[in-house]
Amino acid sequence: MQRQIVNLLSNATRQVRCQQRAFSVSSQRWEIFKVQSPEDFENKVKKSQTPVVVDFFATWCNPCKMLTPRIESIVGEQAGSIKLAKVDIDEHTDLALDYDVAAVPVLVIMQNGKEVQRMVGLQDEDKIRAWVATAVKNAK
Repeated sequence: MQRQIVNLLSNATRQVRCQQRAFSVSSQRWEIFKVQSPEDFENKVKKSQTPVVVDFFATWCNPCKMLTPRIESIVGEQAGSIKLAKVDIDEHTDLALDYDVAAVPVLVIMQNGKEVQRMVGLQDEDKIRAWVATAVKNAK
């Protein structure tokens, strides 16, 4: 009986811990979003006034998983002068085909609705940082 009560209490405690969410009250310095539809891509990427790095990725791709924290931190360093759009190629195959994505990861910088630069494959942080900084500089 005591064992059942202990198990019941530990399960309830575990459920309460899972339901708690941490959140930040500080202002967001950059915009990172996952593209939900072709219309979303049109509105948030093609019609954007600021340059957008489009990260074409796949959930099963290990280099993509390694690239994600790199590109997110680099976009964050730019403090709002560039956005990051993430496009899952398995969910949005039409977008991947439209932008000739044959392998992942692919990073594309879009500005005024047009592709400006492209980077294919996993790259080191310094190379990505310089690439993004050049795009931001050219946008000004």
